[in-house]
Amino acid sequence: MDAKREELQKIIDRAKRIVFFGGAGVSTESGIPDFRSVDGLYHQKYDYPPEQILSHTFFMRKPEEFYKFYRDKILMAGSDKNPGPNKAHLKLAELEEKGKLTAVVTQNIDGLHQAAGSKTVYELHGSILRNYCMECGKSFDLDYMKNSTDPVPRCDSCGGIIKPDVVLYEEGLDQDTISGAIDAISHADVLIIGGTSLVVYPAAGLIDYFRGDSLVLINKGATARDKQADLCISDSIGEVLGDMVI
Repeated sequence: MDAKREELQKIIDRAKRIVFFGGAGVSTESGIPDFRSVDGLYHQKYDYPPEQILSHTFFMRKPEEFYKFYRDKILMAGSDKNPGPNKAHLKLAELEEKGKLTAVVTQNIDGLHQAAGSKTVYELHGSILRNYCMECGKSFDLDYMKNSTDPVPRCDSCGGIIKPDVVLYEEGLDQDTISGAIDAISHADVLIIGGTSLVVYPAAGLIDYFRGDSLVLINKGATARDKQADLCISDSIGEVLGDMVI
């Protein structure tokens, strides 16, 4: 174990209230594409730019086009193509089980933290596991969405359009989720940030509520917050966390 990983081990050993703040890099190691890397969704060819497709306006005006993209590129999470939680997800669940970690704050929508066993997860951008009818509010699970053969999934009760419970562009974040995340971060003694470039706001701004002892950044690329961190590790989040002993 190199010096930086040894330092991380020491930080984890003495920590009492760890919070993990993660982004797309946590899920890419499970085979889920991110948005901004060279191979990400923003660099692939579609009839419309992904930023436009994933907007509230586009969903309302062209739901069939939205669902073509959504089924192809978003619903792959949880499919046979997806190997499931990776070493980062599993280690974080273990940290929570052992009483070291108090919460996961994630920008991801794939539900892999819960699949790994994490209980307290603040999903800033929602989840593909939850879906609801825009007319009557009835809830639908992921299997219903995957099994729907309609160009636009519709409610089996009233026929209304079903919308994934994910935060699209032009939509605000859920206030209860934000409040929970802020409370967890502000009471943490260690904040570990992993797999995120910290460029998506307002989510990235939540880390400013941290007032604890150690800020750790684990990301393959540099971020604008590197100079603020007590420890920066440029490596795979799964490999780094997977090596930690709880």
